[in-house]
Amino acid sequence: MPIISMRRLKGRIRLSGKDTLIKLLVGAVALVLFLVAWQLFADSANTEYLPTPIEVLNAFVDSFSTKDPSSGVTMGKSIESSLSRFILGTFLAIGLAIPLGLAMGFFPLANAFGKPLIEIFRPIPPIAWVPFLFIVAGVIWGPVITIFLGVFFPVLSNVMFGASSVEPQLIDAAKTMGARKPTLFMRVVMPYTIPYLMTGIRIGLGIGWMCIVAAEMIGTRGGGVGAFILNNANIGRYDYMFAGMVMIAILGIVTVESASYIERRVSRWMGAKR
Repeated sequence: MPIISMRRLKGRIRLSGKDTLIKLLVGAVALVLFLVAWQLFADSANTEYLPTPIEVLNAFVDSFSTKDPSSGVTMGKSIESSLSRFILGTFLAIGLAIPLGLAMGFFPLANAFGKPLIEIFRPIPPIAWVPFLFIVAGVIWGPVITIFLGVFFPVLSNVMFGASSVEPQLIDAAKTMGARKPTLFMRVVMPYTIPYLMTGIRIGLGIGWMCIVAAEMIGTRGGGVGAFILNNANIGRYDYMFAGMVMIAILGIVTVESASYIERRVSRWMGAKR
């Protein structure tokens, strides 16, 4: 019987590895088809506004050694400015949204107190705050607070939903075994909420990158990849403009994958996964 179980387990592992390879190949084919379509469309359009993938690649590589004529900084410096603001705004948002979401999801009184305020501010797009934030907080903290708003509400909403969706049987079982509220929080509610938290973080990261690009475009004096994109568009360097857009896509992928890695480590540490 153990031999049969081990064979089945090995078969599942092989199948899982094969499925992963197939998904990678399909993704690679999709990317190649997109680049081919882009090249054909750029050739047929024959316009300076749409560079070819090769032109964008050359501009991308060159942008790390050649300074932007408008701002006088390289792509590397722009990435440093954007990434520092993004990380700071994201950590502030997650650090506040997690405890607040757990409290509002688990304690009815906390929900009754905080929900009216949350519902007032949540529908307002973070970009709508940008002019006010630049006036009040300046070109550095304005984008940071914009990112904070973009990440905060998706994370808060998902943590609230996860904390309020814990199966009553799990809570009853923990109480039967003598668990008190602090133990319920650490051993039941928080592990149960992790998938919801990570969904909120993934959504928030995407919104956060949109927020920082828009904010940096409005306040170009603060630098960043958003300012790099707008500056190059204004002077007709569209290949460099697209290079900046590609950089945002890369940064978005890296941050989301980093969040997935952290999720797996935290889930194992808290006993939610093996």
